[in-house]
Amino acid sequence: MNELTFRTATATDIPALIELVTSAYRGDASRVGWTTEADLLDGQRVDADGILADINRPRSVILIAEQNGQLQACCHVADEDGHGYFGMFAVSPTAQGGGVGKQVMQQAERHAFEQWQLPTMQMTVIDCRDELIAFYERRGYVRTGIKKPFPYGDARYGLPKRDDLQFEVLEKPLGTAA
Repeated sequence: MNELTFRTATATDIPALIELVTSAYRGDASRVGWTTEADLLDGQRVDADGILADINRPRSVILIAEQNGQLQACCHVADEDGHGYFGMFAVSPTAQGGGVGKQVMQQAERHAFEQWQLPTMQMTVIDCRDELIAFYERRGYVRTGIKKPFPYGDARYGLPKRDDLQFEVLEKPLGTAA
């Protein structure tokens, strides 16, 4: 396997980012991988305006992972209230299970710690996604017990198929051996 290369996304990457994130989480294409939310949500996962806002915001980057010039994964890393925030994490369904996600997470954690000296990384995960939460726990994240409501009625976050969705905050200390 060739090594991943990382770079920061620009506005010209937005169409490819939308395609990647959608393929990892929504619709039948997402069922190839294990990160699918197709049984929980329909509709879009991200939109161009939201991605552009993340790209242009201070202390916020979208990291792109490529292999042989092909987009394999991405994530959003930002400074939110003195903590690193890890979101919009997507790995191409055909690349899942091969260690790409682990490398992207490590790169994001390094960025938050080395560039912004942030002590922790936080993320929100739909709390019924047990397999996904277990994946993050194996990488040092812990459930905080902090719950946040799902934004029902805001189509930017998808069209829920259930009425009991909520997010849980997971957290990991940074600056320790990964």
